[in-house]
Amino acid sequence: MYAEERQQAIAVQAGERGRVSVADLARRFDVTPETIRRDLDVLELAGAIERVHGGAVAAKSLRLVEAAVPARETTRIVEKTRIAHAALALLATRHYHSVILDAGTTTGRLADVLSADLVKTVVTNSVTIAATLAPRGVAEVQLLGGRVRGLTEATVGSTTVDTLATIRADIVFLGTNGFTLGHGFSTPDHAEAGVKRAMVKAAAKVVVLADSEKFGSELLVRFANLNEVHMLITDNQLSVEARDALQTAGIEVVIA
Repeated sequence: MYAEERQQAIAVQAGERGRVSVADLARRFDVTPETIRRDLDVLELAGAIERVHGGAVAAKSLRLVEAAVPARETTRIVEKTRIAHAALALLATRHYHSVILDAGTTTGRLADVLSADLVKTVVTNSVTIAATLAPRGVAEVQLLGGRVRGLTEATVGSTTVDTLATIRADIVFLGTNGFTLGHGFSTPDHAEAGVKRAMVKAAAKVVVLADSEKFGSELLVRFANLNEVHMLITDNQLSVEARDALQTAGIEVVIA
């Protein structure tokens, strides 16, 4: 088990039970108490738990804990589908030869509706998206190499980032775990953030697909400042005040 997977399990257990102990966790995961203490330090920094003597208690909000793909696929389905169709309409406004699709459930919805006549090449770090597009012959599909992160079914790491450094795509569609005016666009995991950062640099146009529930959440690692994103496609539950502030910061906000 990778450290991030163990940390996710610890955060979930803390949320379910309210409290976890170092000794119990060390026995459960067959690691040293020192390893568990380091895990708890990481989770506390991310805002997922609060350290107490001998262990940790659940934080007031677990929004900073990253959910696995199956759990996220069942949330905000209507909003994500509308966002995907708005992204599809954007692709139809001009011919984009090459598209980068970030891993995620909202970008996955875009892959579900992507038609063969819109793009020639799709580059993605999502095993799921590649498996969706390749059999349909929608475009030439290039799956980025690297370590597959089980939680998000995405390739991450130096191999993924190095390959992106050699690519120049017309447009990238990114997912995000949260975004705010002060912290920009963020995610809990350093490896995921590194890939997203490389995707931002690899594309001429940067578009984030995110439902309005993500606004106001600040995750551990920022992968893009507001001025690095050209467009945000979101749903109609984003407040007028938030939309105006984002547009003042230079982001075109499209309401799906």
